[in-house]
This record gives sequence, structure tokens and C-alpha cells, in this order.
Amino acid sequence: MSRLSVPVKRMTVTGRIIHWANAISILACVITGLYIGHPYYQSFMSDPAVYKYVMAYNRLIHFIGAIILDVTSIVIAYLYFYSRFDKPYLKVIPNRANINEFWEVFVNLMTFNRRKNFSSAHSDSFNIVYFTVFHILLIMMLLTGLQLYVHALASGESSVGAWWPWILHVGTDWTLWVFGGNMGVRIVHHELMWWIIIWTMFHIYYQIWRTIYWKEGDIAIAFGGEKFAKADKA
Repeated sequence: MSRLSVPVKRMTVTGRIIHWANAISILACVITGLYIGHPYYQSFMSDPAVYKYVMAYNRLIHFIGAIILDVTSIVIAYLYFYSRFDKPYLKVIPNRANINEFWEVFVNLMTFNRRKNFSSAHSDSFNIVYFTVFHILLIMMLLTGLQLYVHALASGESSVGAWWPWILHVGTDWTLWVFGGNMGVRIVHHELMWWIIIWTMFHIYYQIWRTIYWKEGDIAIAFGGEKFAKADKA
């Protein structure tokens, strides 16, 4: 009996589009968000008419990135439960099988692949839980960001009418109470950015780690949607 590597579908085209849209949007939001909080670069152009709009351009890019993340978050929330390809929520249910798999994947990581008592052909509980934590962080980032946005609409009006600020107040005003006012919301919004950066750094590291140790081409999932899994061959 020998082992044969066979391609396994792990991510749909929709999933890959969402993955890279989120990656680009988060990068754009981090760069522009840091500038909005504390301007660290200025326009090298001498024209004052251009120079004074640097902050406006950063806010615009930040806002567009946030809108993309809002939309993809809604799509991800739907696919989390109703995807015909994969249903991630089944992997976060704390039953014996999921808990055992989570532990085995964690041990595999800690022992540098010296012990591997699980199938890596499918999405494992450890990775699904890890991504679930990311989406919770992202949702909190979006809610606090929307509160900061609606706080600036002091008149209660927007370019599309009063209904939009009203919806944002209903959906996000609770963050003022939970985090102790507008400044608390700003601090949490900023701190969440660093947690998302830390999450991203480990995510990239772990994908490279799995590719090296498992030798199944995991890093190719985000590009082509497939990886290789070991199958028995007579």
C-alpha cells in the first residue's frame, strides 16, 4: 500500500474573491486608519489645493474599504450556515469529535508535525474556530467604526436622508454604553486593529507552516482553491 497525493477542492471562486477582497480592504483600512488617527505622511506635492485634501482622500479610501468589509461580512455570515460547499458552523459545535480534532491540530502545531492524528483533507476545527474569532473581531471593528461615522453626523442627516443615521444609531449606540462613551469606542476601534494585525500575521505564518510541514500545498488554496491530500493506493 502506497500513498498518493490527490487534489482536493477547499475553496470556491466566491470564497477566494471574498478572501482577497478582505485582505486588500483590511490593508487599505489599516494604512488609512493609522493616518486618520495620527497623520504620519503628507503630500509631497507643493500645490496647496492638493495638499489639504490628503486627509479627505484617506477618509474616502478608509470608508470604501469599510463598506467592502461590511458587504463581505454579510455574505460570509450567510455562507457560514447555508453554503452548499461547506458549512463552517458545524466545526465550532463543541461536541466530542470537534474538541478532539481541535486538540489534535493544536498538538500537531506545537510538536512541529511530529504527531498528526487527524485528516487535513478538509477544514479542521482549529482553523474554523480561528477564522470565527477573526470574524468576531471584524464585526466589532465594523460596529465601532460605524458608531464613529454616525457620531460625525451631528445634524442627524446624511446625503441619502435621515433614515441612514437612524439605522446606525439603533445598531451601534450600545457601544457607547459598553465602552464608556465616544473616546472608549475610539480606543476599542484602534486596539481591535492591532488584534486583527496579530491574527493576520499568525494566519500567514500558519499557512506557510502547513505548506512546509504537511507538504500538501495548503498555501495554494487561496489562489487556486485546491490542495493535495494523501490517499491510499494499492
